[in-house]
Amino acid sequence: MKSFIPCKEDMQKKWHVIDAEGQVLGRLAARTARLLTGKDKPVYTPFLDTGDHVIVINAEKIKLTGNKLKDKKYRHHSGYPGGLKEIAADVLLQKYPDRLVREAIFGMLPKTKLGRAMKKKLKVYKGPEHPHQAQQPVELAL
Repeated sequence: MKSFIPCKEDMQKKWHVIDAEGQVLGRLAARTARLLTGKDKPVYTPFLDTGDHVIVINAEKIKLTGNKLKDKKYRHHSGYPGGLKEIAADVLLQKYPDRLVREAIFGMLPKTKLGRAMKKKLKVYKGPEHPHQAQQPVELAL
């Protein structure tokens, strides 16, 4: 049996729009990560970027279940002594809802050069408007 490696003609990248209003954050992130990696396509190859472009709108209306809204913390370090910064999920949702969704999706992508290429295909907007009408994105219901 011969190996099949898809070429550019086989990898047709589509654009999808996902409305995050009323969606649970983890479930939305898992479905979006599968679209970005291309695992739902028959030409999926682990070492190639076969995924689609994804636009997430209404990030400010996302839901977190349980006590995650007040208990979940997002941390990052500046690299300097005492440079650990921490922000709660509810504060992050009020100030930067797009970052909350983006962090959840990025955590489910590979931490390699291929994963960084997949991150560039994700666009997250806090409201219902997005500037990607020219790409003719398809509405995707979760």
